[in-house]
Amino acid sequence: MPIFDTHCHLGLDGAVAPAAEHARAVAADVDALLVVGIDAATSAAARALAHLPGVRWSAGLHPNDAARFAAEWPAIAALARDPSCAAIGETGMDCFRDRTPLAQQEHSLRAHLALARELDLPVVFHCRDAFAPMFAALRSEPPVRGVMHCFSGGVDEARQALDLGLHLSFAGPLTYPKNHALRAAAAFAPADRILVETDAPFLPPQRRRGQRNEPAYIVETLTALAVARGVDFAAAAAATYANARALFDRRSTTAAPAG
Repeated sequence: MPIFDTHCHLGLDGAVAPAAEHARAVAADVDALLVVGIDAATSAAARALAHLPGVRWSAGLHPNDAARFAAEWPAIAALARDPSCAAIGETGMDCFRDRTPLAQQEHSLRAHLALARELDLPVVFHCRDAFAPMFAALRSEPPVRGVMHCFSGGVDEARQALDLGLHLSFAGPLTYPKNHALRAAAAFAPADRILVETDAPFLPPQRRRGQRNEPAYIVETLTALAVARGVDFAAAAAATYANARALFDRRSTTAAPAG
């Protein structure tokens, strides 16, 4: 049963060769991955990994680095216009760390949204302790397709994200024993709006806490999602895979034949 890791950072920490990590993912039935950019350099590095089977990539500037927007944005926007780019981001808001004022994060977020609408690409959203300001910004903008990466809220936050037309992506924290509210959100979300991810090399699942995460470990998060939703593993894998393909595989611009 193929699995789609909708958010990872192959090669980001330099600890493992991306090709080796990719091979272990494939051996674990992870045959599709989105490698996510967090600035111009990592977006370009993500594009360079697109030769690996099943790899898609995104271009964006992480909200914690939004103070560098003026310097980073021209290269990010140029990368996003590459026809192989699958998504814009990650972008969003982060009130957990105070590295960048919220106003600068919002400016960067709105630029990402405009670019996504221009290119008809989905947006990868980062949101940490910032649901209220980020949802307010999104409600003030024309709609976009996208995903709340590493969704961390409960049912109320899930409902608001879904009302904005977004998907919810569940990562390793879904497996953490105390995350009852997150599992309730995973059970609440419609089957056609759920995704899974690793955020590798970050956020390993429970039994690997303290270790470096990688895409092969997504099987553990997918198992937790299936349990939370009361379905079998195959059904959870099939649903999340189909949803990810629908969101991240570029839409055809070829007109349908007449007749």
